[in-house]
Amino acid sequence: MVSSIGRCSCGQTKVTLSLPKTLDHYSPRACDCDFCISRNIAYLSHPLGELEIESKEPLDIQKQGTNQAGFITCSSCQSVIAASLQLENRLIGALNSTLLSNSSLLQEPTIVSPKALGAKEKIDRWQTVWLNIKVNGNQTI
Repeated sequence: MVSSIGRCSCGQTKVTLSLPKTLDHYSPRACDCDFCISRNIAYLSHPLGELEIESKEPLDIQKQGTNQAGFITCSSCQSVIAASLQLENRLIGALNSTLLSNSSLLQEPTIVSPKALGAKEKIDRWQTVWLNIKVNGNQTI
């Protein structure tokens, strides 16, 4: 696994992303919804990857659109850290790749449109492309 680090804009929340290959092998996904476009978010994940989020302060969870995914957000600066879904025994999601200190190594983002998928289709897709997340060492938020 190859690790990359990053942080939110205020520095209260640190992220460590571990992926099978170096960042130059990945194209993050830029969601075409108003929420993500207005924040210039491009998500990065790999089903074999892991994301560790460490925050000194409690994190906020925002819901958008169909209220299925939770957007993990820094409570201090409101930076979106990751999109997430709490399953029975684990938390999965995709990192806001713009937070990575070496995000310039990534390929150009690919535009995606999750709003075109039905509720079940979204969850099925997320379970195949998202990575495992730990927040302050826990698999739940």
